[in-house]
Amino acid sequence: MKIIVPMAGRGSRLRPHTLTVPKPLIPVAGKPIVNRLVEDIAKILKEPIEEVAFILGDEAFFGADVVANLEALAQSLGAKASIYRQDQPLGTGHAIMCAKDSLSGPAVVAYADTLIRADFELDPEADAVIWVKQVDAPEAYGVVQLNEKNEIIELVEKPKAFVSDLAVIGIYYFKDIAVLKGELQNVLDNNIQNGGEYQINDGIKAMMANGKVFKTGSVDEWMDCGNKNVTVETNSKMLGFLQNDGESLVDASVILDNATIIPPCFIGKNVTLKNSTIGPNVSLGDNAKIQDSALKNSLIQSNVEIKNANLDNAMIGNHVSYDGNFTSISIGDYSVFE
Repeated sequence: MKIIVPMAGRGSRLRPHTLTVPKPLIPVAGKPIVNRLVEDIAKILKEPIEEVAFILGDEAFFGADVVANLEALAQSLGAKASIYRQDQPLGTGHAIMCAKDSLSGPAVVAYADTLIRADFELDPEADAVIWVKQVDAPEAYGVVQLNEKNEIIELVEKPKAFVSDLAVIGIYYFKDIAVLKGELQNVLDNNIQNGGEYQINDGIKAMMANGKVFKTGSVDEWMDCGNKNVTVETNSKMLGFLQNDGESLVDASVILDNATIIPPCFIGKNVTLKNSTIGPNVSLGDNAKIQDSALKNSLIQSNVEIKNANLDNAMIGNHVSYDGNFTSISIGDYSVFE
């Protein structure tokens, strides 16, 4: 089994946090988004992962440190890491085809801006599976249309009339991804574009037209990391799941000086908490120093120094110094507020 991870986007909706760090590498509950996604998919598949292919943007932003992180992630699964580049933002189908040398055999395609919780078996009769989640407002999503056999017969983007309430979450399984490769090559060769881009949906629809059977795979939780507010919410949800799973979330090196931690919280290495209350639902990266503060429902990265703060629904990047009275804030890396 292979996992194909397109992650070349710049994450503009999550700025300023993605000005210096690619969105898939931003830690949520103490671990980068892409690491959590790939590891969770590997658990769901319950079979050896042969290769993880990552499609990155230009080397100026997705540099050697990013590549090293991704190679270590693949190796932790006993898999080969393959690195490809998408130098132009020409769509989801184009991104996948940038990894065409890896497009053979059974594979999962997963876009690295979402997290899931799921546990199910792949349908052996299906040529492909599209992961979906039931939603309250299907008109805001791309949804699947099913026939009487519960097979997917159409993909409809933001339907004005009701088609179904099963939204596509951006994770796909192909029994042989070489079939999708052939259809996407035809999309590129014939310049078939939607919105000025080459889309994975056009390859999938061609597979359906040729009789390939698509089934749905459902997830228990679908957590977005698209902007600051939903990423903070996802962090809170993930902390709750990890606590229920019995994971140890507070490092033994944490120094408490008249401070209280209200779980669930992730607290990294070499953190000092003085005259403060942390939690619930806070992630705090390595080497943080928090003094005279109360933090809850917040996602805070490494090497920060926070004083005199009362934070709720906050997201703070790396190497930030913050001393102030604002509550719901979003501060990027290397910022100073004193």
